Amino acid sequence: MSSSSEGWKAPRVAIAFFCTVLQVCFGTVYAWSFFQTILVRQAGWTFTEGSLAFCIAIFSLGTAAAWAGQLLPKVGPRRLALIGSTLFAGGYVVASFALRLDSILLFYLGYGFIGGMGIGLGYVTPVTTAAKWFPDRKGLVTGIVVMGFGIGALLLSKGLAPLLVLQTEGDLPQTFLWLGIVFACILIPSSLVIDDPPAAQVAPWKQPAQVAPYLTSSQFVIIWIVFFFNIAAGISVISFQSELLQEVWGLADPSVEPAVLAEYGATLIAASSVCNGLGRILWAWLSDRVGRVAVFRMLLASQMVVFGVLMTESNPWVFSALVCYVLLCFGGGFATMPSFILEVYGPRNMSKVYGATLTAWAAAGICGPLYVGYLKDSYPDRAVMYCFLIGILMLGAGYLFSYLLDDDRVRLGRPTVKQTLERYGIPVPDRS
Repeated sequence: MSSSSEGWKAPRVAIAFFCTVLQVCFGTVYAWSFFQTILVRQAGWTFTEGSLAFCIAIFSLGTAAAWAGQLLPKVGPRRLALIGSTLFAGGYVVASFALRLDSILLFYLGYGFIGGMGIGLGYVTPVTTAAKWFPDRKGLVTGIVVMGFGIGALLLSKGLAPLLVLQTEGDLPQTFLWLGIVFACILIPSSLVIDDPPAAQVAPWKQPAQVAPYLTSSQFVIIWIVFFFNIAAGISVISFQSELLQEVWGLADPSVEPAVLAEYGATLIAASSVCNGLGRILWAWLSDRVGRVAVFRMLLASQMVVFGVLMTESNPWVFSALVCYVLLCFGGGFATMPSFILEVYGPRNMSKVYGATLTAWAAAGICGPLYVGYLKDSYPDRAVMYCFLIGILMLGAGYLFSYLLDDDRVRLGRPTVKQTLERYGIPVPDRS
């Protein structure tokens, strides 16, 4: 039974705010490349070993999110958010001891499995809960909430992590310990505010009778595949963006010191995380107007062009700008998918179906970072080109599969392109 009560509840604006706070903290996982570079240089890890920690975290996140989707209607958002927050903060504490003991397996357990499980259990809760409180602005509000996840890397890479590294004089075990403490102090109080809206405020919705048949339908499988390819391409860049920029910048100007290159990499993480967050607002807003499927096609097609340029781009400024655009599109996929599922399956089934869809995140989290780590270790001189070539192939596959999705503009009463043009007084040629 849900832990939510029908007593006093915080205003829905406050609910949305604390849902966003949760997402900002959980989204700090996207700043992994900040620590990866340090661990490779100081602890002697290979790029593959470092990427595996991130892979485990994202895989655990995705699988836990699927489980959370089933648990949420039973245990309620507050309890599930508390469990996720505790595990996430605890994962940093375990990782701290792992670094102190020089045990990479214990680090995988703490940062990867425990921390990733915490993110997954906590991730579904804010998105689903905010959508229930704002049925009138579901696209915009879910975009704002998931925007928090996108900008989390900014908080860590340019704020909290450098400050703690400086205060601890580069002591990584102590840095991870303090990260766990800080996140616990923010997440646990925020989780106590999260709750479902009163039953009387939930908008009436035509509900499918059962969820299970939909999860085995061809439509759900196609949704999963399109989501997977967009995530896999983007997360391969996220996991190594700092290192990739340092490599490009080092080739452009060999005189730049490693410490300066590291600062450039951290700045890119921060800038791209802002784009990740803004993309969740921009594309969510656009999807309310032109349709969710149309937005996914725009995301995939435009990134294919950008990845093609990135294959041979040697100017670090242009390289950085293009990476930021990739993150803009990466965030857009996460902003568009919740509203798409909400409209197709209804609010009662959203958490279960959306959780199942997030297993695509888990699969992409294993695929993307690992192949980039392997390329970095095996082909250091050509890794950048190969990385983006594989990305083009994945984006192309996603784009083709998107044409097997139902056109939600028609099915959901959204305006077609012709109707949109006519609305703004733009003449449309008659092709009859």
